[in-house]
Amino acid sequence: MKMRNWILLDLWVLSLAAISYYGGAVSYGIFWGITFIPVISLIYLIFVYFNLRILQQIENRNMICGQPMPYFFVLQNDSFCVFASISVNLFSSFSSVEDLPGDTEYELLPGDKYAFETKLTCKYRGEYEVGVKEIIMTDFFRLFRISYRIPGTIKALVLPKITRVSNLKSIDSLAALPQRTSLRERTEPDIVVRDYAAGDSLKQIHWKATAREQKLKVRNLTGEEKQGISLLWDTRRYSKEPKAYLPIEDKILETTLAISIFLAEKNIPFSAYFGQRGITSAHLEGLGDFDGFYRQVSEIQFDQEENFQQTLLEITESGILFESKVIFCVLHQLNEDILKLAEQLERAGSLVVLYVITDENIEDFSRQSNERLKIMAISVDASLEGSL
Repeated sequence: MKMRNWILLDLWVLSLAAISYYGGAVSYGIFWGITFIPVISLIYLIFVYFNLRILQQIENRNMICGQPMPYFFVLQNDSFCVFASISVNLFSSFSSVEDLPGDTEYELLPGDKYAFETKLTCKYRGEYEVGVKEIIMTDFFRLFRISYRIPGTIKALVLPKITRVSNLKSIDSLAALPQRTSLRERTEPDIVVRDYAAGDSLKQIHWKATAREQKLKVRNLTGEEKQGISLLWDTRRYSKEPKAYLPIEDKILETTLAISIFLAEKNIPFSAYFGQRGITSAHLEGLGDFDGFYRQVSEIQFDQEENFQQTLLEITESGILFESKVIFCVLHQLNEDILKLAEQLERAGSLVVLYVITDENIEDFSRQSNERLKIMAISVDASLEGSL
């Protein structure tokens, strides 16, 4: 297109020179003909702009991430003139349309129309625009190209994806944990003591050891001391740009729901906690409670003011987590303060699993993993099967 513009400009300069040196009707005719070509092209594009019709529709704006939804759109020429070159640009960052090449140009005869029935798939959870983004029009001489964003774009409300995994490798060793967490009911204290942790019962304090060491010490207890399972996840928004925060938030919720459906289908009770301008919680006894929990998760609004570290600290200080046999945490950023809280829970006898949704290297933190504190990095684009 730039080449044509330069050729037209060269011809215009030559026609101007012909007028100057030779004059005559032919020279002036060529000059005015070349001069009016771009004017006619612009008038033509304005005409196309006002006479091209586009209709697009999606079967239901409420979608589930990764599931195709029927999508329909029409390009129609309502005028008496041929539309030489029409193409469309799609919202392609967060969604895709099947069988619709984005670089195809369409020629529309008078009264003609192109109708497309296809399917649209959204990549991430959230609310964003999908389908046709803008129309691109080119004139007959291919001198100018005008693009304009169509009014009334479709905004989809995409619910998080439910991914089922066959197992959670992070708790494969649970059955092999020491007998104090799996063999018999809670009975008597053993002789091992540890530092007091927020949430420990006062009945567990070993007063002789406390007096001897001048700090609170509590007994480790044998038996099935801890029964519950807790699930916490990060609800902080880490960017203002959708391209940055949507993939992270989507993977956090996908991971959370994958763990939840795994436990629910096995009728393993668990409690869930997340920050939502305060601490919000839910308790599931089995699969019958999952639909309500899924709706609750789908309505979560990530917020830059939320702080997972503070959420974890508040729940830890309440003492709730110290009754948990297993604690799952799904987060985006891991720091020393979060790790210290996790180590505190691990010392209290819980198995703590930290799933870090990131493409960055967290090898320094992963080295601190052990049998009861596991740190697992999950890539934003990774499949969850085999990763959890």
